Amino acid sequence: MKMTFKTAAAAVGGYTNYDGEFTTVFSDSRDIKAGGIFIALKGPNFDGHDFVSSLKGTGAVGAIVKNTFKTDFPAIYVEDTHEAMRKLAAYYRNQFDIPVIGVTGSVGKTTTKEMISYAISTKYNTLKNVGNLNNTIGLPSTLFNLNENYEAAVLEMATSIHGEMKILTEILRPTIGVITAIGTAHIETLGSREGILKEKLEITKGMKPGSPLVINIDNDILQNVDLPDYKVVTFGIANKTADVHAVSMEAAADSTTFVVNAFGKTAEVFVPAAGYHNVYNALTAIAVSHLLGVDLADSIKGIANYVPAGMRQKVVKKDGITRIIDCYNSSPEACSAALTVLRGMQGERKIAVLGDMLELGSFSAQSHADVGYYAASNEVDLLFTYGEEALGIAQAAKRGGVPDVRSFKDSDSLSKAIKKEIREGDVLLFKASRGMKMETVIEKVFGEV
Repeated sequence: MKMTFKTAAAAVGGYTNYDGEFTTVFSDSRDIKAGGIFIALKGPNFDGHDFVSSLKGTGAVGAIVKNTFKTDFPAIYVEDTHEAMRKLAAYYRNQFDIPVIGVTGSVGKTTTKEMISYAISTKYNTLKNVGNLNNTIGLPSTLFNLNENYEAAVLEMATSIHGEMKILTEILRPTIGVITAIGTAHIETLGSREGILKEKLEITKGMKPGSPLVINIDNDILQNVDLPDYKVVTFGIANKTADVHAVSMEAAADSTTFVVNAFGKTAEVFVPAAGYHNVYNALTAIAVSHLLGVDLADSIKGIANYVPAGMRQKVVKKDGITRIIDCYNSSPEACSAALTVLRGMQGERKIAVLGDMLELGSFSAQSHADVGYYAASNEVDLLFTYGEEALGIAQAAKRGGVPDVRSFKDSDSLSKAIKKEIREGDVLLFKASRGMKMETVIEKVFGEV
């Protein structure tokens, strides 16, 4: 990146009297980048403007600030720094004529994004979001890392309220859109699954007519989508009419193998992750790869190299105990998939540690109960629940026949109970919404995450 202050000011609708240039953009004053311009964002508990004066002499070359802020540091003055960040990212993205894949959906976004990246990286040098940089701040921050060496980009797009997807897609302008599934995550703020569908379909507002939209045809909501202005490409397991579908599948303790039919071609695919939900993720990656002209054999090689990101179905085997750390986030669909993985693992006892699933609104009680019954049907030997909402999981699990169910409201007592109970041969699943900070429990029990 190399951009003048005046070019940036014009792009964001601001003004500046400085003639210099910058080579990168950052918004975290703790992560100062030499040659970079700092965007002074304001949040509920911080104001980036408080740190502008401290940037002098650090290697930063300027800041984007509110037009009411006074500074002698080189600056671009704007009405709204958040909006300026989005406008600057949109302007910068438009300087690149490369394939850009936008991935959204209720579940599986991050893993799907990762698998697509592994698959298409066999042909294209690919930029992707790191961690949870998938919102109206994180997505622009990722785009600022684009440079002439990248030949494609795949970015996750997360929304929790109406209107966010429109903002994200107008920044990203995807050449290919992906919707993994429509479930119940964020149903509290989006109102219904139909409301979630409407929000996710807003991804098309940033796409040119005729662009491919890759969707899960097995999903009961997505299978009825009618978008004549776009090239709808389908993937599935149950529906064999899908453009890309699994013909047969074989599950192992920590991997899955399946035969794919991709646009009439068949091949065997190895996924180094357990669970049939990861077959969906791999099918998506194969569909996107085909659209980008990646040979089927090459995309399959890429998927075979997949490594889980962060705290997403990370399997740790140590001292005779297996941990499945899947606590980046949770929803009824994701929790059920994780319990299926637990059932398939080799071990003497299957222990589930399940915390609250947040942002479910009026659907919360039933959703937690459903997970409890699902835990029972998946032969969980011991269930620990964590949080007020998770009491619904515990009650349903008891009714469903789980032999040992224990509930806790604080992480200290939960950690002590787990530590006292576990023994060699156990397999433990840790699953909860991000707000429950389940990783603190894991660290208290094992001394590491």
